[in-house]
Amino acid sequence: MKRAKHKIGIPAILLLALSVSVSAQVQVGDVGSIDDMINIEVDNLNPVYKPVMGVGYGVFSYFGEVRNENQSPLNGTYGYKVNLATFLDNKQYFRANFFFMQGILSGAERDYSDPMGNLNFESKIMLFGINLNYDFDNFYKTYRRVHPFISVGFETLTFNSKVDSFSIQEVEGVTQRDQYYYWPDGTIRNLPNTPAGRADPELKYLQRDYVYETNLRDNDWGMGNYPQYSFAIPVDVGIDFWLSNRVLFRVGTTYHFTFSDNIDHVSAGNTSGIIGDSRKDDFMYTYASMHLDLFSDKKTLLVQKLFADVDLDLTLIGDEDNDGYMDGWDQCPGTPFAVQTDTTGCPLDDDIDGVPNFMDDEPYSRYGAYVDDRGVELTEDQVIAMLDMTAAVNRRDVDLYLRTPSSYSKYQNITADEIPEKFSKVDEDGDGYISFDEILDEIDDFFDFDSNLNSEDIYELNNFFFAQ
Repeated sequence: MKRAKHKIGIPAILLLALSVSVSAQVQVGDVGSIDDMINIEVDNLNPVYKPVMGVGYGVFSYFGEVRNENQSPLNGTYGYKVNLATFLDNKQYFRANFFFMQGILSGAERDYSDPMGNLNFESKIMLFGINLNYDFDNFYKTYRRVHPFISVGFETLTFNSKVDSFSIQEVEGVTQRDQYYYWPDGTIRNLPNTPAGRADPELKYLQRDYVYETNLRDNDWGMGNYPQYSFAIPVDVGIDFWLSNRVLFRVGTTYHFTFSDNIDHVSAGNTSGIIGDSRKDDFMYTYASMHLDLFSDKKTLLVQKLFADVDLDLTLIGDEDNDGYMDGWDQCPGTPFAVQTDTTGCPLDDDIDGVPNFMDDEPYSRYGAYVDDRGVELTEDQVIAMLDMTAAVNRRDVDLYLRTPSSYSKYQNITADEIPEKFSKVDEDGDGYISFDEILDEIDDFFDFDSNLNSEDIYELNNFFFAQ
C-alpha cells in the first residue's frame, strides 16, 4: 500500500537549504582543483627579450705616469655607470651592453729632489661604448643563479685634465693667488727655493687647496693643443648573481686599454718639461651594479590543456541502465531500458503516488488516495482489511487508524463527557479528559497490581485515549 503526495514540512526545507549550501561549497572547491589540473607551467621556448636596464657605482684607479701612492682597485675616485643590455640568442649565452660612464681620474706624486717631479692632476671623463658579454652558461647542465662572466668591447673617451698649481684665498675681500713651489724639506711655499726667494720677506708656507684650476694643456711641453678625446678597449670580468628571473646583481672589474698618453699630460711625445714613457694612460673601474628586466617575456608560460590528466573511476562515469545519468549520480540505477526518467535518474511518476508510470495501471490517481503496488486506488474497506488488528498501530498508520469507521475503533466519535464508567477513576483531576500522564499512571498501577483494569481494558483505554 502506498500513500501519495506527502507535503514537505519545515525541517525538510531546512535540511534542503543546508544541502544546497554544502553542495555550493563543494563546487567552489572543485573549480580550484580543476584549474590546477588543466593549467600547466611550461618553459617558454621562444621568449622575446627586451632591453635590461642597469645602474652601477664604483671606483676608478689610474695607471698612467702620474699615480697615487698605495694604489689599489678600491682606492681611487668614484664614478657611476648606466647600462642597457639585451640578449642576442634565445639560450642567453651572449649579451650586448650599451653603456655610459662618468667619473674622475686623478693622480699625485711627490719628489723631494726634483721640483719638477711634484705632479698632480684631475681629469673628468665620460665614456660611451658597447661590449659583448659571455657568461659560460652552456657549460652548466642545470640552472645556476651564480655565473662568472667576461666581456670585451669598444668605447669612446673624453677627458678634461687640470692641475692644482695655485693656492687661491680671499683675504679682506682681495683674492690672493700664490703658485706652489715644492722645497726639498717637504714644504710648499709661495716662492722658489733660490737665494732671492729665501731672503724675500713675502716668503710663506702654503697648503694645497685641491682645487684643480689650471688646464694641463696650458703647460706647453711640446705637444701643443692636443685633442682631449680618445678610444679605448674595455675588458670586463666578474660574477653575476640572479636574485630572481628579473633581477641581476653584478660585481666586476673593467680594465680600459686607452689609445691616449695625454690624460696626465706626461707623454713620450713631450719635447720639454717631463717626458714620459711610451705606455698609454690606462685605468680600471671596480664596481657593483643592479640590473632589472622589466619588459622581457616570462621564462615560463601557463598553458591550458584541452583535457585534464585525471585518473577517473569508470564505475562513477558508467551508465549501466542507459538512462543518460552516470551511475555515480543515478539514484535509481536499475531503471528498465527505454523508461523515461527525471533529473535524478528515477522513472517518472506523474501522479506522484509512489508507483512509476511504467508500472502504474492507474496513472492519474486521485490526490491523497491510497494505492496498491500497481498504482490502483484502494477503497476504504480494502484499506481496513489490510490492517493487522492484533498488533499495535504503527506510527505511520496512526492517521489511517483515526480515520477508519467505528467498526475499527468504537471510540472514534466519542466526546469528553462520555468517558466510560470503568475509566472514570483514570481521570484523576476530574476534568473530563484522560491525559497522557494519567494513562501512564494507570499502566504503572496495572504492572504494580494496583489497578482494577485487566489487559483488555488497558488495550481499550489506549484506544479511547487516541479517540478523544
